Amino acid sequence: MKKYIYIIAVIMAFTSCKKFLDVKPESQIDRDELFKTEQGFKEALNGIYTACASRSLYGGNLTFSNLDILAQNYQFGSDVTSQMIANFDYTQPAVIAKNNDIWASCYRAIANCNYILTAIDDKKSLFTGTNYELIKGETLTVRAYLHFDLLRMFATSFKAGPNAKGIPYVTTIGTTSTPFSTVSGALDKILTDLNAAKVLLKKADPIISSSYVVGYPGDVTSTETSSTDLFMQNRRHRMNYYSVCGELARVYLYKNDLTNSLTNALEVIDSKKFPFTNKDDIIQTDITKKDRIFYKELVSCWFVDTKDINSQLQALFSNTAPQYSGTVDQVNDIYEKAQSGADDLRLKQWFVSTAAVTGGPDRAVLQKYVKNELPLVNLHPLVAPAIRLSEMYYIAAEATFDTDPAKALDYFNTVRMARNIGNNVTPGDLTGKDDFINLLLKEARKEFYGESQMFYMYKRLNHSVTISLTQSQPASNSIFVFPLPVDEQAYRNN
Repeated sequence: MKKYIYIIAVIMAFTSCKKFLDVKPESQIDRDELFKTEQGFKEALNGIYTACASRSLYGGNLTFSNLDILAQNYQFGSDVTSQMIANFDYTQPAVIAKNNDIWASCYRAIANCNYILTAIDDKKSLFTGTNYELIKGETLTVRAYLHFDLLRMFATSFKAGPNAKGIPYVTTIGTTSTPFSTVSGALDKILTDLNAAKVLLKKADPIISSSYVVGYPGDVTSTETSSTDLFMQNRRHRMNYYSVCGELARVYLYKNDLTNSLTNALEVIDSKKFPFTNKDDIIQTDITKKDRIFYKELVSCWFVDTKDINSQLQALFSNTAPQYSGTVDQVNDIYEKAQSGADDLRLKQWFVSTAAVTGGPDRAVLQKYVKNELPLVNLHPLVAPAIRLSEMYYIAAEATFDTDPAKALDYFNTVRMARNIGNNVTPGDLTGKDDFINLLLKEARKEFYGESQMFYMYKRLNHSVTISLTQSQPASNSIFVFPLPVDEQAYRNN
């Protein structure tokens, strides 16, 4: 009996004008046939990236939707479901449906990772050059990345309960159910996959080479699209070697292993591969030359420049009737406009003010994901950030503070300076570690607005969620742990 793999096939436009795949959408592909060639493995992996960039995952819920709502970045009028999410009301049918969709979509993508990983070692002779290491390394990274986000949503944090029930860490295919790991056990399995991927990608990833230069499409200095092999182009649109380092830094920090977290964060920082965005590119008045998302700083990102995601983003962040927006006063408070943030480039360039359609206070609408209307083009493709350079500086700061507060603040101030906040914080400005963590949370909220990392950060630290200057939601499992789907057993048996 033949086995089949469901490949979500789309056009993976890693450049603006070229197609990598030419596979019929939602087709059932004979897995035995697919994995007879190196090209088949490439197509299978690209199908996984496409699934990850869907609305259910990083092209929606896990970037600028559900998790960012939980971080209390928006206010809503008639959108009842979004307001229920903001209220941490996980018992409502519409919220349950969204969370179930996230769970199911993650495990479907994981299942497709496992199809590749189950087949690839026996087919090693098919691969040319270092493509075996590249494909296996990327697939291991995606599998770990998805499991880590599932753990951060559907299980207790390591800080609150390392031995609590975690998630199933699924590495096999078939009908056998995978048992739940503890939180600590799941983290160990995530680290095993990531460290294995790091070894593989260190041998194979062209992004490590000094000849690989990050830049905007069309830059004469950028080499991101110079390879004749489309699979080797735009390595930041995939899980590359430095993505693994960044994810390891996150996972080790989640497990409170500060030494290994710092080591991996510094590997990204010290590579000097990802330059902070030039101020002129941020404040550019020509919208075809404006960097809205600090593109060069992205260690990795999800390619979401599709008609479906564009239409979603236009509705969410419309300048006339946005579904998602904060009030002008709310956003000014987040960016501390009345204190040190008046010249913050993020506040000045990431938001536009618009009158509320139904009256009330003016709205501040996020511009990170604006797509210029044709015939105008964007400076960079539309992407959803996966790992940013600035996060590595924040991790380095937190991992260093206990032993060297001055060095920690050097890392912290580096990001502030890049965002045009001139007054540096010194050890004398702080009363201790708690004061530093509160300051770090404030800065991270500015940096990750519209990117969903803040919910994870509050949860990791078991810290109250800031709602306004005068209001917060106390930390508890009732807000930080999504209920498991009732039929999760079926989802695990893809």
